[in-house]
Amino acid sequence: MTELHRIALSTGVSLDVAVAGDPAAPAMIFLHGFPESHRTWRHQLPDFARDHFVIAPDQRGYVRSDKPKAVADYAPDRIVADLIALADALGVGRFTLVGHDWGGAIAWMAALRHPDRIDRLVILNAPHPRIFQRSLFDDPDQRAASQYITRFRDTSIDRGLIGAGLEHFFATGFAKLVTRTIAGADKAAYLDEWSQPGAMTAMLNWYRASAIVVPAPGETPERPAWIDAPFPPVTQPTLVIWGTRDKALLPVQIEGLDAVVPDLTVVKVDAGHFVPWEAPDAVNAAIRGWLS
Repeated sequence: MTELHRIALSTGVSLDVAVAGDPAAPAMIFLHGFPESHRTWRHQLPDFARDHFVIAPDQRGYVRSDKPKAVADYAPDRIVADLIALADALGVGRFTLVGHDWGGAIAWMAALRHPDRIDRLVILNAPHPRIFQRSLFDDPDQRAASQYITRFRDTSIDRGLIGAGLEHFFATGFAKLVTRTIAGADKAAYLDEWSQPGAMTAMLNWYRASAIVVPAPGETPERPAWIDAPFPPVTQPTLVIWGTRDKALLPVQIEGLDAVVPDLTVVKVDAGHFVPWEAPDAVNAAIRGWLS
């Protein structure tokens, strides 16, 4: 149902992009997160390609897409620019944006910065930036659950993420976050994606380039002023699908969300963090019902 196309963007990178459906149909762009690829959406793309033009890139740094060397090349504004450049390259004006995990973080930012391009927003287990940063200061459980970000920012770990180190990461840093066993072709696909030259460092550079402050447990650093200041609302109709068994992003992330997202629908799903493929039927039904 989907084919990978190599697309050169005006931002200076080339991405592998899964594309399916009629280009004349309403467009949906799907953004994956860490540590995945366009395969995050393997259960969504065939379904929505029936009546939409669906687009799902391997984002910069992932799999065989380009991997710039500098950490600064993975700052969120660079990723948002890739998204808009991808839409431009495919002749897409306005579109529905769907994002999971880091892809959802980029989707929140893109919706705020480009309301002229993004018609509707679908977020899956990805925290709103203000709520996430505030929770890292105010919610001890979320702070504890987010200490992995500090580990990922340590560049010394990169040397061990090859060969057997990837198997260890799969078993201890990834498989523990999902609610069902991953084996066979799915496991092989992850190990192939992560083993591409420079991929693990590039993927982790998304965390290193982020301005999010992650205090250590018990630490009391200076509080960022912006998290208590007025914050611009997301103006698009927004669907948030939340896997309630997420061990990394706790339910605090959907508390008070309506204060910054006025046109908000929340659907809770009995799944873990990787809800697009852990509960694909529920996810597809929620999106279809909301779109209609």
